[in-house]
Amino acid sequence: MLFHLTSRESWRHAVACGEYTTVGPFIHLSTEAQWPITRARFFAEANDLVLLVIDPNRVRDEIRYEPADGDLFPHLYGCLPIAAVVEVREL
Repeated sequence: MLFHLTSRESWRHAVACGEYTTVGPFIHLSTEAQWPITRARFFAEANDLVLLVIDPNRVRDEIRYEPADGDLFPHLYGCLPIAAVVEVREL
């Protein structure tokens, strides 16, 4: 499984549209070990977060593992279909 942190509002919008997108060339994903680090670094002050649990086998666009901050992070180049999200965890 892969993971993505987002706001509740962004997730509600994605469900209404049928897919999740972000501004930029890719959607930043994390492995199970990486998402807590990402949360602490980029979302420490956020209080409206959800964690999307993603089945990569349900994603139709390319996922590339690319170096960032001394690690390899998965990046989705395209849209995230709602059907690929198998669980939404309140944080």
